[in-house]
Amino acid sequence: MSATSAPRSHRSRIAAVVLLVPVLTALALWAFAWPAARTAPHDLPLGVAGPATATAPVQRQLEAHEGAFEIHRYADEAAARDAVEDRTVYGAVVVTERGPKLLTASAASPLVAQSLQQAVARQAGGAQPETVDVVPAAADDPRGAVLTSSVLPMTLAGIAAGAVVTLLGLRGARAVATLIAAAAAVGTVGALVAGSWLGAFPGSWWPVAAVLALSTLAVSAAVAGLAALLGTPGIGLGAFTMMLLGNPFSGASSAPEMLPAPAGAIGQWLPPGAGASLLRSVSFFDGAAASGPALTLTWWAALGLGAVLLGGALKHRATADAPVPAPAERETALAG
Repeated sequence: MSATSAPRSHRSRIAAVVLLVPVLTALALWAFAWPAARTAPHDLPLGVAGPATATAPVQRQLEAHEGAFEIHRYADEAAARDAVEDRTVYGAVVVTERGPKLLTASAASPLVAQSLQQAVARQAGGAQPETVDVVPAAADDPRGAVLTSSVLPMTLAGIAAGAVVTLLGLRGARAVATLIAAAAAVGTVGALVAGSWLGAFPGSWWPVAAVLALSTLAVSAAVAGLAALLGTPGIGLGAFTMMLLGNPFSGASSAPEMLPAPAGAIGQWLPPGAGASLLRSVSFFDGAAASGPALTLTWWAALGLGAVLLGGALKHRATADAPVPAPAERETALAG
């Protein structure tokens, strides 16, 4: 390399860094700040219960907020309670002789429960409605802060596990076994800290640990699988997808329906969002509405592990098919 080409190479690298860093900063600001700035109900499932003649005015008032609520009609309070417990709706307005009664589920989202209280109070002229928290959040974590905060560590743990497995050169079945073992360890530690110690996840300990492990495995398998097929750049692609899309679009701090479209839907297709939804279902709702996010996580884990095995097989075949140097060529290479 000539003396003039070396400085040019350095200048091009410096220019690439100077241009790349602002682009990544802009993407990070867009991914994290845009959903936060536009947090509001977007087709949020909400129930209205009571006789049709009595609920019609309430329903019209709610529908006046165009695009805010997806109204579900129920005959009585019991049916509305069942819908809240099944995670069909986030809450329900029950029309009674004494005025509107609001059913909420702070376990599904403390922010949504608070927003519904404010919305119903505005419709009632500022008077606070009678509110029943059908499925309350954990007593030790009433604002759901622990669950919200757990999304980022699980995502980081998954990215780290996938990157380390790749950089250590583990392939095939060894890589798969390592990823599964690491995810199981992360799930166990997460359940011990967030569940047993902080008391954020009531109920059985094992399902919580299993959800945390599956969430971690979905991320780590995706990162390792991309790296197995694309090489080291696959780590960056996987980390970018999980951190700059999966984490801010997860809806863990509010709800997927509180994010602007299509962020909420995208977040539920990615492991961080699916993991947060599954964790709520398992911890507070006896597994209601768990099949969707569980299937999403399973597909990510299965496809990622499959890519790890495929990448290992392709590299093994490429090594086996490489031509063996002739004796004279080997001697020349050694002499050189």
